[in-house]
Amino acid sequence: MRIQPLLAALIICISLPLQAFAAAQINSVRLWRAPDNTRLVFDLTGPVEHSVFTLDAPDRIVIDIKKTKLATELKGLTDGKSPITQVRTGNREADELRIVLDISEQVTPKSFTLAPNQQYGHRLVVDLFDIAPNSNLKKTTPQPVTQPSKALPSPKLTSLPASSKRDIIVAIDAGHGGEDPGAIGPGGLREKDVVLNIAKELQRQINAEKGFRAELVRTGDYFIPLRRRTDIARKKGADLFVSIHADAAPRAAAFGASVFALSDSGATSETARWLADSENRSDLIGGAGNVKLHDKDAVLAGVLLDLSMTASLSSSLDVGQKILSNMGRITPLHKKRVEQAGFMVLKSPDMPSILVETGFISNPNESKKLANKSHQQALARSIHSGIRQFFQQNPPPGSYVAWLRDSGKLAIGPREHVVRKGESVSLLAERYQVSPAQLRSANKLKTDVLKIGQVLTVPATTLAGQ
Repeated sequence: MRIQPLLAALIICISLPLQAFAAAQINSVRLWRAPDNTRLVFDLTGPVEHSVFTLDAPDRIVIDIKKTKLATELKGLTDGKSPITQVRTGNREADELRIVLDISEQVTPKSFTLAPNQQYGHRLVVDLFDIAPNSNLKKTTPQPVTQPSKALPSPKLTSLPASSKRDIIVAIDAGHGGEDPGAIGPGGLREKDVVLNIAKELQRQINAEKGFRAELVRTGDYFIPLRRRTDIARKKGADLFVSIHADAAPRAAAFGASVFALSDSGATSETARWLADSENRSDLIGGAGNVKLHDKDAVLAGVLLDLSMTASLSSSLDVGQKILSNMGRITPLHKKRVEQAGFMVLKSPDMPSILVETGFISNPNESKKLANKSHQQALARSIHSGIRQFFQQNPPPGSYVAWLRDSGKLAIGPREHVVRKGESVSLLAERYQVSPAQLRSANKLKTDVLKIGQVLTVPATTLAGQ
């Protein structure tokens, strides 16, 4: 009677290797073009082994995939601005698929596989990175060796005038993109499309105001890893980083806009924690690698990062509250205070960074509004108003807005201030250049005792340099 169990176990042992090495299929392929790279995503029925290498004369990329069959035509890969000019396929061996990409210019290929997630099955991702014109990766003609010339005297540095009047730069990050659609609302409304529309409208409004310039982190439908987003903002010289989202919630009834700043100690609410985890997982969808610091002692790097984070976090909370107050005038708020959570995209120690949730795309009513162009414009106006108010009060040195303030030409309307630890009526009056009596009158204060989290109205004034 023990023969049947042994036979069953033997059958299982034999069948497992066959299943593990069964031929996979490529069911579809998608192409995403970014400003500096092209991404190919092959959708597979199972895990695969692969290799990618380059050939020249002519330039081409070769992708060999073992134990894989092509179950679709590779169409649409030569459209647009990608360097791919032609795609050819064949069998290198009986069980190995070869895909050859003819390219118009040299690129640097990188590839990796991704396990299934909530949205996709197994995938093979091939990134083709453009080579910059001045890169040493380009083929170059050897130059003759010349004798070093005599050292030239160092040029004299002249200091810029105090009123150099540079623009204040705002980096606007539309969340998700490419193969990462973000949250999906009723009727298939995709977060990545909604937030890109809002980001472009916000950029238009900011650029229409003298003294400000907005730069988009993501200009089209392609994926950017989370850490890369802040790198792009930093290279653009951003004074503020604003990431725009329209997330989903576990409950379809959840509604309201939110603004988040970074929290060192964790989320301030269950919703904040859930949203932060959801956003941080988008790097798994895009397949970004981990970034590690190797050039500094770990303890020193941690101390410096903590000091920088503390300074930028204070400004993040300030600008976030101003944006939230303005958004509350055109859409319901999920929370009336800036929440804090561990969003990876906010971990930038050298610039204030906030994440704006424009609403819950999973809520049918909010999804309908988010798809409406006039509502998108109103959301952008409210975010713009909060940014303007913040920088009118805190203009970067040398900016046009700082020059207006120092010239006594900057009129500031009434605004709000959220009381933080250690602040008093006299301290805030000095900061906002109003009298303590004006501050008490505007808020009907009977005493000078302030509570942490209390919202004060700061009277209108004209800021001038001291």
